[in-house]
Formats: sequence, C-alpha cells, structure tokens
Amino acid sequence: MKKLRIGVVGVGRGKSMMHYCEQAENAELVAICDKWEAGLERTKRELNDDRISYFTDYDSFLAHDMDCVMLANYANQHAPFAIKAMESGKHVISEVLPAQNMAEAVKLIETVEKTGMTYCYAENYCYMGAPREMRKLYRSGRLGTFEYGEGEYLHNCEPIWEDITYGERDHWRNGMSAFFYCTHSVGPLLHITGLRPKTVTGFEGIYNERMARMGARAGHMALEIVRLENGALIKSIHGVGPSRNSVWYSIYGSKGRIESAREDAMAGDNNHVYEHLDDTVSAPASYEHVDELTEQGKKSGHGGSDIKCLYYAVENILGDKNSEIIDVYEAVDMWMVGQFGYFSALAGGVPVDIPDLRSKEERDRFRNDTRCTDPKAAGDMLLPSYSKGTPKVDEAVYNGIRRRWEEKEAKAEEKA
Repeated sequence: MKKLRIGVVGVGRGKSMMHYCEQAENAELVAICDKWEAGLERTKRELNDDRISYFTDYDSFLAHDMDCVMLANYANQHAPFAIKAMESGKHVISEVLPAQNMAEAVKLIETVEKTGMTYCYAENYCYMGAPREMRKLYRSGRLGTFEYGEGEYLHNCEPIWEDITYGERDHWRNGMSAFFYCTHSVGPLLHITGLRPKTVTGFEGIYNERMARMGARAGHMALEIVRLENGALIKSIHGVGPSRNSVWYSIYGSKGRIESAREDAMAGDNNHVYEHLDDTVSAPASYEHVDELTEQGKKSGHGGSDIKCLYYAVENILGDKNSEIIDVYEAVDMWMVGQFGYFSALAGGVPVDIPDLRSKEERDRFRNDTRCTDPKAAGDMLLPSYSKGTPKVDEAVYNGIRRRWEEKEAKAEEKA
C-alpha cells in the first residue's frame, strides 16, 4: 500500500497525527517542525526514530521530501502556513481554525483552486460517533427534511489554560473573541446536513471571574442563531469559560429527531445517540454508532474522532475522492458563522448575511477585509476582543500563570 509522507507542524496537538502515523498503513511520518526547541527535543527523544527529520524553521521544513503538511500549530497561523505549503506543492490537513479574517479566507480558497492541492479541514468533532450516525440517518432520508438543529461545545478551559497559553499576555487564545472557536459546535450540524449558512445573529456571554483569572479578554461563551439556505434554523453555543463542559448535538427533521448523549458525552461517550422517529409517544431508541474504525478509534483522542478524520483525509489525498473530508469551502462556511456572528454582536445583535465564497464576486467584496482581534493580522481594522470593550487584565495574572507553567515544564524535563 502506498503511504502518504507527512510532515507535522506543532509538537503539542500534533502528537495525534504522530501517533496515527505510527500505527497507520496509509501514512508515514517523515518530518516535524516547531519553533519551541525544548518541546521539539523532547518529542525527538520520545519518538526515537532516526527516519524523522526535525526543524525549527518552516521554510526549511517545507523543502523536505514529503507529500502533505499537517498543521497543528497556533490557530491564527493556519491560513498563511497552509497557503505557503500548497504553493510549495504540498497537500494540507489543517487543524481548526481555517482563517482568522476574511482576507485570509479568500486567499486560502484561491490558493486551493490555483495549485490544485487537496485541503482537508480536520474538524474532528464532525467525526465523533454520534454526529457520524446522525449524518448517516439524515442522508438516508429517515429524518426527512431538516428543520432545526442545536450544537454545543462548552469547555471550562481554566484547568488547562496555563498549558496552552504559557502566561503570555499576547497569546492568540487570550485575545480571541468568544465567537472565534465556533466550528466544534456548528461544524457537525453543517456537515450532517450539507446546507450552507445564509444569515447569523450573534450574542456574547459575560466576562466572568473565570475568564479574568485566565487572562482571557472575551466573554465566557458565544451564541449564534443561524438561518440555513433551506430556511431552517440552527442554534450554536460555544465557549472556554463556562462552569461545566458540554458536547451535544440535536437535529430535528420532518419525520423525527435524533440527538447525542449529553451527560454520557461528558464522561467520554461520544458514540451514543437517541433516535425518536415517527411515533412521538414511544420512548426513543438508544444505541451506539459503530463503523470500520470504531475499535481503532478507541486508542485515539476525542472519542476516536482524531483517527477517523485523519484516516479519511489521507485516503482522499491518496486518490479515494469518495473518502469523507471537509474541503476548504465547507471549512470556511463553518468558520464564517463565528466571524459574522461577532460582526452581528458588535452591531448590537442584528442579523448579518454570510457570503458564499464559492462566488468570485463575493470574494472581491472581502478580499481586503482584515477585521479580526489579532493586531498583526488586522492592521487598521483591529476589533476589540470583547463586544463590550476589551477588558484590562493586570500583569500579575499572567505572571502567576507563567510561573505555574514553568514549574510544570521543569518537572517534565526532569522526568525526560
């Protein structure tokens, strides 16, 4: 079997792809890149494989002999890194998110079209067991016409914030809006139905004490009400500052309803679904999604979804165009729900149209639109990170977080 030669960017989240390549029959890990030298050296010791090359410079990494780049670096770097990879003749598998402003999204789409390289969006929540079962049922026609859906991705990130922001005031996570990280909640619903978002109305949560302790300068959650192209509605809720976690999806069709398990999902069961069709009196059927990768997926993260989205992406790049991927157009559709949801919130919660960037005319409207909360990317179009005004955070907060992270790192180095 032909193996896809893969290079991974990012030794943190990128470990999922590294572990996939170790056991996969269709992929081979040949290079790893990260500017974090200590983390790169630690990864080199852990893998202990002389066939893998290591880089701290992205341009040198791209010159290495490989077929595909897996982007698991910072989310605000994904679009420029993906564009450069495809321009160098490499396929791309990108972690969330695809872009941070509309100008990047337009250039990303046009680079895919110009180069002919394959772009796969690794929105792993679309590949969890429950959303996959919901997609299968909906696409079979058993649910009828899609009428309404809800998606939740609520994650109390305070316990892990020091591990993913390092006490850096200017870390992208501390400056992102509550709407930015939207595709875990809305993505599966769009992927299930195959429908485009047409309008969105956005609402931002409060700036609570948890967000203040984290040094994150945005509301604790965001909510979007989305009108799809068939007129149906979606409610999407997501955030990093709630008191409890929740991963949950529900879709209503003209013939019934199916939803994932809410409390079970909190305990790690992302395969269970409840199906309630036709007879509204009887109890819903309850069962688990099973497919050809279920057993293998038990060894990977995020309820087995990591290995599934990577397997199908690799198969698609190797030539199986029926292999289920999320292409660049669908990826950008998912992301724009949050982007335009924030535009709506900034305007007081008015409905906002979402463009279709498959249209070149629509692209021209947004080609120079750099609006986002990242000063380096936004230029003179910088947006506040919170719709009610960017909160001020004392430097002592970041110093404390940095100290805790450094203590953890010192212990990790001792063990290594």
